[in-house]
Amino acid sequence: MKWTEGIDKLGLGLYFLLCIFAIANIYSVDQKLGEKQLIFFCISLFVGLVIFVSRSKFFENMAGIIYIGGVLLLIGLFPFGKEILGQKNWYKFGSFTMQPVEFAKIGTALMLANYVSGPDFNLKNKKSLWTTLAIIGIPAAVVLAIPDVGSMLVFIAFFIALYREGLSGLLFGIGFIFAGVFLISLAIPPIYVAVAVLLIAGVLIAMNYHRMSWDVITISGIAGSVLLLCGLAFGSPYILEKLPKHQRERIEVLYKGEKAFRDTSGYNLLYSKTAIGSGGIWGKGYREGSVTQGKFVPEQETDYIFCTVGEEWGFVGSAVLIFCYMIYIGRIYYLAEQQKSTFNRVFGYCFASILLMHFSINLGMVMGLFPTVGIPLPYFSYGGSSLLAFSMMTFIFFKLNYSDKNSLV
Repeated sequence: MKWTEGIDKLGLGLYFLLCIFAIANIYSVDQKLGEKQLIFFCISLFVGLVIFVSRSKFFENMAGIIYIGGVLLLIGLFPFGKEILGQKNWYKFGSFTMQPVEFAKIGTALMLANYVSGPDFNLKNKKSLWTTLAIIGIPAAVVLAIPDVGSMLVFIAFFIALYREGLSGLLFGIGFIFAGVFLISLAIPPIYVAVAVLLIAGVLIAMNYHRMSWDVITISGIAGSVLLLCGLAFGSPYILEKLPKHQRERIEVLYKGEKAFRDTSGYNLLYSKTAIGSGGIWGKGYREGSVTQGKFVPEQETDYIFCTVGEEWGFVGSAVLIFCYMIYIGRIYYLAEQQKSTFNRVFGYCFASILLMHFSINLGMVMGLFPTVGIPLPYFSYGGSSLLAFSMMTFIFFKLNYSDKNSLV
């Protein structure tokens, strides 16, 4: 049929598959929550239908208003937010709660796409660069002030979209270097890290001595960077000590192991690994997981839902789920690259990158490769805000893709 031309059946099929499998796993953990998640899914489909019958230009025209609305919702948490699990990042309406940061990501993606697709955008121009950084930085700063470090990390996803539009990869390299120095300095004496920084800098300078222009700016930049890295090396233990106790322990778990904090921050991870490992190759079977059914893992229906998959469906089921996510995220990137409209392409890259960050951090967190930061697994973790927000992004992008495929331009 002609009206179905332009609908990406593979992408939508994977969306439905992930959501239905998620509902089944949440139902396994808690029957009532599974039934509520089914209701959230139906609501998401209704909202998705409304999005799909809307004009595609609506999202481009309303990007600024949606963005401002998202930022105001975040700011409103300070006087009106409800504190849950030590973080004041929820609104509570009777028995229902809403996490506005999930919707702020949509507004930021739309606003970034709107600005980048404008005629005056050029990342080589300082005005364009600082404007894009402000679009991302304003909501990210509010989220950090809440504080919600996990959600703030997801905002890195927008830099992946900007990289596609010409942002220098040097910024990613600098970010990884500073993060690496911080983490390594927590594991070994800072003096060794500082010496290593000086030696590596010396080798790199010697290798490129004749190819570099030794003016005041270059010398100041190199000296400043080396001093900052050395200062970070010595300051990392002090920074860690100043973090709240639960955040400090979540980082220390990576170095000392979850058993050292088995009664506090390591408890979730300890039983999460136990659940995943006990599933073996084929799993124990649906609703047959002893750790899952015994409710040993806190938040196992939300942030730690993957441990349920590992225990009940085993290595094979977990691998299939991961493969589906990889195909789905790759599909979004592929479709984004095929868009004729810059707005559509940038929004697609933002959407795919947000999915990638959530997916990577959540799995790393559940398996002990990343500190626990409270990041849901897209479509899979229990929660109406998360499911609705990801579904909205899904249908907005597939609507844009549908209009792009049926465009005569």
